[in-house]
Amino acid sequence: MLQEVDKKLQQLIGAFSEILYEDDEIFMENMRRKKNLPEEELQKYAHWEWTQGVGLYGIWKLFAASGEKKYLEMLTRYYDRQLQVGFPQCNVNTAAPYLTLSYLAEYLQSETYLQPCREAAEWIMYEMPRTSEGGIQHMTSDDVNEQELWDDTLVMTVLFLANMGRILDREDYRNEAQYQFLLHMKYLQDPVSGFWYHGWTFLERNHFAGAFWGRGNCWITIAIPELLDSITCSEPVARILQEALRNQVEALAGYQSDSGMWHTLLDDPESYEEASATCGFAYGILRGVHCGLLEEKWLGTAERALKPVLSLISEEGVLGQVSYGTPMGRENRDFYKEIPLKPMPYGQALAILFLVEWKKLRADDEVTE
Repeated sequence: MLQEVDKKLQQLIGAFSEILYEDDEIFMENMRRKKNLPEEELQKYAHWEWTQGVGLYGIWKLFAASGEKKYLEMLTRYYDRQLQVGFPQCNVNTAAPYLTLSYLAEYLQSETYLQPCREAAEWIMYEMPRTSEGGIQHMTSDDVNEQELWDDTLVMTVLFLANMGRILDREDYRNEAQYQFLLHMKYLQDPVSGFWYHGWTFLERNHFAGAFWGRGNCWITIAIPELLDSITCSEPVARILQEALRNQVEALAGYQSDSGMWHTLLDDPESYEEASATCGFAYGILRGVHCGLLEEKWLGTAERALKPVLSLISEEGVLGQVSYGTPMGRENRDFYKEIPLKPMPYGQALAILFLVEWKKLRADDEVTE
């Protein structure tokens, strides 16, 4: 199995660069329609969105695990290109690529890389729109989403703010990151099922279509271990987040399909099985175990996803069965079933994260033996 995982991992990486720089015409046309911006300004958004941000984080994790310089070069090539193009206005989604840039700036001791991160973190902390109770409003490149909390925000924006708090030793950033996790948990986690709703609106005071969306939930499975491993949280905050993660993972185990995957609507077996969420759940569970947040009994749940995920990686290295970028399902849960399937950088990255973390598990077994 290890040999097959290594083969698939290399195939995923081989296909990553092409997908990373692939133009998202749907997104760009939407931006042209909604934004009165010159084309030169619009091009700053073309390859600097959450889709690339998650993808780059997967490559960073791969470099951190392997130390192979080719992955470092892949990252520096991307960021050097964006420095030439310029950075778009910061929002929840355009904050995502800064997470990897902050790690890269720290590793290379590069002020050239760190300065844009300083500016973005300060804007997030003190200028980014807030909802009632001070939540980070899920403002995106093409929508204000007034008074809305989305579960995506914790990965796309808050992890970066927390990491900058660590790098710059900024207690205000670290405290704000912890507050955002708690506030999002307050409004988004369902106390009955343990799953998280996609969003909450303070204007209507409801959870929109009331969907337990797969990929949205996987952001939580990833975000909690990443936060608790990145910064030292107060003991009550750490306990609350750990228990939230445990509740979610217990619920996930009960809704895992016979194939080992999860559905795009977690509690709807008629919705399609979705690969990016499956990889995110498996990675988050493994990461949670490795960080000491989850019991080892959940390893089997993560490992059940391995075979189906490997089978969805083509010989060209493209992960199939990945749902396209998904806005809020505002009225009907069936909205999520109609999202098309399309190869995306975040699909590649989540598969890479899963396989790299799985290899750590095998390495631990070898040490034990």
